[in-house]
Amino acid sequence: MPTDQLSPVQQRNNVTVSGNPAGRPMVFAHGFGCSQEMWSAVAPFFEQDYRVVRYDQVGAGGSDVSAYDAGKYDSLHGYAEDLLDILDDLDLHDAVFVGHSVSAMIGVLAAVRKPDRFGALILVGPSPRYINADGYIGGHEQEDIDSLLDALDANYLGWSATIAPMIVGHSQTPALGESLTESFCSIDPMIAGHFARVTFLSDNRRDLRDVTTPTLILQCQEDIIAPLPVGEFVHSEIPGSSLVVMSATGHCPNLSAPEELRDEIRAYLG
Repeated sequence: MPTDQLSPVQQRNNVTVSGNPAGRPMVFAHGFGCSQEMWSAVAPFFEQDYRVVRYDQVGAGGSDVSAYDAGKYDSLHGYAEDLLDILDDLDLHDAVFVGHSVSAMIGVLAAVRKPDRFGALILVGPSPRYINADGYIGGHEQEDIDSLLDALDANYLGWSATIAPMIVGHSQTPALGESLTESFCSIDPMIAGHFARVTFLSDNRRDLRDVTTPTLILQCQEDIIAPLPVGEFVHSEIPGSSLVVMSATGHCPNLSAPEELRDEIRAYLG
């Protein structure tokens, strides 16, 4: 659809709709430093049966950067509001939401606010809190996150080139790390720095128990961002959820293991 025919909401988030117009809606949301292109090896697999919706968080990909408001996006609730705007704008109900990394928590917040819009949550590498706390393993100490954010502020492009391959965790396929680095480097450093702080300093543990939508948690092995204890915590807190530990390693199975990711989503949805 030409850009001038898109609604303001769809233009803001660079929404793309494909697949079966009569199918059940399936909405894909990307993680920090990424764009909807991170789903290019996964989303088309569902287009025969589903109405597939992809979008960019404001500040990423082809979104309208002028819509970025530091006040609104000072917490993940601002991004959850955008997701609900998209669902309302397209009049989607019973949607399958597939959220990677920080977008998993964005989906959780949106589903708690308007559960009638959601039929299933697929959370890929979710983390409600990245920093360790009493009785909780988030995978990172406060000083580690502080150092990460300081390095990002000092040299965002250099930080991206260093951290992206570690996040992908697929050293035998360096092109995957290069792809993520390229995605990181396409984002305005100021926006990336703000989003990183909102992401890595967030604590949404209490929101998990309010989820009433059927939920699948997909956990990778050797994930340095959201290790196994985090996935197990999310599973324990969301009533009736399912947890699958994939063979994939790293934090980005949509890049490193798209076939396995597609198969697990398909198996859950039946």
